[in-house]
Amino acid sequence: MSEKTKERSHLSRLGRWAAELVLVFVGVYAAFWLNNYQQRRAEAQRHDQILASLEQEFLRGIESGKITGAKQERQAAEFRRALDAGEMPPLRPFVFTTDYSPGDIATLLQSGGVELLDVKTLMTLRQLESVIRWGLSDMQRYQKLSDELIVPNLDQDISFFYDPANKKLRKRFEIYPQALEATVRFAHDLDRTKTELLKQIQAERQREH
Repeated sequence: MSEKTKERSHLSRLGRWAAELVLVFVGVYAAFWLNNYQQRRAEAQRHDQILASLEQEFLRGIESGKITGAKQERQAAEFRRALDAGEMPPLRPFVFTTDYSPGDIATLLQSGGVELLDVKTLMTLRQLESVIRWGLSDMQRYQKLSDELIVPNLDQDISFFYDPANKKLRKRFEIYPQALEATVRFAHDLDRTKTELLKQIQAERQREH
């Protein structure tokens, strides 16, 4: 075999090896790119699912909260009006119920929310959680006082709760109108914070589409 023939054969093998190497590289890169693409697509879908779920949840919550808040506001205003007019309105047990669970937001974040949600959305979510925790703490305190001071004495005459001379609540029962008004403030704070979070969620969804 001549030198030129050997050289051509050698170059041919090198060419095949180079082509095979390129094909392997392209194949690996394509697989890597496809995997990344599928992962990004899955994350985007998960991101949108979380945002859509939050959006629907807060839309329902805000609407329901407005109805409940309006009722609480009427009750507090009517009691305050009657109290200021010297009508000595009756006291009733203070009861505050909620289906909020501290684990709800934690579960959401652990399911991927921390990695997928925008930082501003997470901060607003944390702010809502703080409003809820502080508000519920107040409600529980007022309910405890109601259970201790009002509930055991519901069969008492109205003079037990009011000073007949000035028709004002006795000192230890002044917490009752405060509790009603605190409930209204809590409802307003919830509505404001939920609305802010809803706007942030909708803005984040809009950026993704």
